[in-house]
Amino acid sequence: MTKTSRRFLLLAAILSVPFFSSCNKNSSSSSNSIIIWHWMTDREPAFLELAKRYKDATGIDVQFQLYAPSDNYSQKVRVGAQTGTLPEIYSILGESRDLAIFIEAGHVENLTSQLSESSGAWENMFYEEALNTSFFRAGNPLNVPEGYYGVPVDVTTIPMIYNKKLFTKAGLDPNKPPATWDEFIDAGKKLKAMGVSGFVSGWQETWLIYSLATDLAHNLMGAEKVMDTFRGTVPYTDPQWVQVLAAFEKMYKAGFADPSLVTLGNKNAEQAFASERAGMTFNGSWAVNVYSGMNPTLDYAPFKTPALNPKNPRPSWGGAGTVFMVNAKSPKKQIAIDFLKWLSAKEQAAYLVTATKNLPAVKNVGGDVSPVLQGFAALMENSIHPNRFSANEDPRVQEVMTKGIQSILIGEKTAAQMAAEIQKTKEQVKKK
Repeated sequence: MTKTSRRFLLLAAILSVPFFSSCNKNSSSSSNSIIIWHWMTDREPAFLELAKRYKDATGIDVQFQLYAPSDNYSQKVRVGAQTGTLPEIYSILGESRDLAIFIEAGHVENLTSQLSESSGAWENMFYEEALNTSFFRAGNPLNVPEGYYGVPVDVTTIPMIYNKKLFTKAGLDPNKPPATWDEFIDAGKKLKAMGVSGFVSGWQETWLIYSLATDLAHNLMGAEKVMDTFRGTVPYTDPQWVQVLAAFEKMYKAGFADPSLVTLGNKNAEQAFASERAGMTFNGSWAVNVYSGMNPTLDYAPFKTPALNPKNPRPSWGGAGTVFMVNAKSPKKQIAIDFLKWLSAKEQAAYLVTATKNLPAVKNVGGDVSPVLQGFAALMENSIHPNRFSANEDPRVQEVMTKGIQSILIGEKTAAQMAAEIQKTKEQVKKK
């Protein structure tokens, strides 16, 4: 089966829309109202406040509808696409290929002309890395027409995080987090010896594992070799890929991680770190808001992914965290675009920074940016993100990789065994 036919079948299976649903059935009946779907429980109060302000200013009723957790939300969006009930504004969680499928089905408005109006006034408000999360260049391999297909609300970085107080108790320097993977292993063992878990993360959610694995791969071998692997010209049995997988094997053998590491959802892992039951974690900048609610006195800071190759940059995933798309099939899409323009203005962006403690996607915004949040923001430099990769790995290969790393972390597989299994899957996928 060719890539084109596979994509067609996926498009038909996920986004097939009955002939009678070409109009948007979830759109509010009032011409002066729009609906927005989202999954962010921590931002709901702020969104509702902004909706109130917008109605006071314009008379337009903006209805934010919350569907959580994110897995439930993604299912809601897929069903909405199938049944023609998508709202005026929503988000697509996933990689660029997922967004491409929705665009091909006609569910996402190309916002390029709107962003470029008035010499690009709206476009120039955003950080380039944030806006490019939903941008497709001309001639892209997914055959999506060139353009911007989303409006970023905030940016996110996903680094390591450590508890300064627990570092001090374990005899570690609270101002010097691990810079190399060996230092990370050593710190984890010292934290464990002191009486807490050395590391916790929500690695039941395999995308977090994939994030760290690609961080380590970029650090060790550089972006081009990683992309060549995704393209199929470098095998996963290459010694440097085995070394990436072996980093997780070292974690297992050192025995300092939370025993529930691969079965914990991220919310439970955040609770474990906030309650100071673990000294290090791997999480995103959204955690600043989460931790403040769980433990306002928590003394922590982010740090770059520890290096496998200290001579190379130490990247972390970074890019737009929340991106809102406009339903191209909605008769009220211009009202939706007008709201997103208002939401992007500095006054609203500054309010979101203060209220939600998330990094703004808009440049030169005020608001209450704490030193910890500034630390997360600094990690945007040299950041990477799958939506900006020049190639992306097939989801079936990703699944074998991340589930294989889970197996490594509980001692069921070795790094060499998993490298061979990932490569076997890669070769099978290439033949289909």
